[in-house]
Amino acid sequence: MKKLILLIFLGAPFVAAPTNAALFSFTTGSPDGRMATGSRTDLGGVTEIESADDFIVPNAGVHLTNATFTGLIPSGVSVTQVQVEIYRVFPNDSNVGRTSGPPTFSTPQVPTRVNSPSDVAFDTKDVLSGGLSFTPTILNTSFTAANSILNGINPMPGQTTGGEGPVTGQEVQFNVSFTAPFNLPAGHYFFVPQVNLSSGDFFWLSAAGPAPGDLQAWIRNGNLDPDWLRQGTDIVGGGLSAPKFNDSFSLAGTLPDSGSTFVLFTCAAAILFSLKRRFRAT
Repeated sequence: MKKLILLIFLGAPFVAAPTNAALFSFTTGSPDGRMATGSRTDLGGVTEIESADDFIVPNAGVHLTNATFTGLIPSGVSVTQVQVEIYRVFPNDSNVGRTSGPPTFSTPQVPTRVNSPSDVAFDTKDVLSGGLSFTPTILNTSFTAANSILNGINPMPGQTTGGEGPVTGQEVQFNVSFTAPFNLPAGHYFFVPQVNLSSGDFFWLSAAGPAPGDLQAWIRNGNLDPDWLRQGTDIVGGGLSAPKFNDSFSLAGTLPDSGSTFVLFTCAAAILFSLKRRFRAT
């Protein structure tokens, strides 16, 4: 009995204390200077713009705690709002009935919804409601992107504008911490950061992106909602030679902890085994 009590005493702290959770990270890399896209909320009466790029959550799911994204802002302005939205991939959270159906799922406004973000966001956090905090870091006082999208987000047949040309500003990285994590089950998602300024516009910068096979970046404004356009294929255009963009961002979080569960069952098994031997001996 004394040995059993000692075993329970020694095992209890390990059962109660979880092991360190595995970490999750994702990045598309640094800006490549090819594209800059507007992304802002409708705060202050402006038309909302949402730029979106994708990431994959592994089978265990993830508690998303931090993010960074890099874009351009004019010098001498202040940030009035930062918001982060998470979308799932169409047809999740979407009205498929308003589309043409397979294979293109087109609508009167866009050529296709295949591999686009969904109609509505899966979850949203912003600084004004206390859902996140952020720190801006100036990386470069002057950075130029070769092309941009801000006002030229149009429904068919005027969707292909070629872009709106070069744009220059301060290159700023936003380091974001979520007050409570985004709890994301396994799946495919889009990351949508939005920034409002006291004057001028925020532009999210493109990046080379992760390994081939990821989805290209999409964009919409309040007038196109709930549909989306591909930044490269639909707006810049060029047929089979149309560019495909990713956007510069990174994500960090933790994977659900299975270590404490393993320890729990190990201790429980040891205790039961000891009990079994004791009762056999009596």
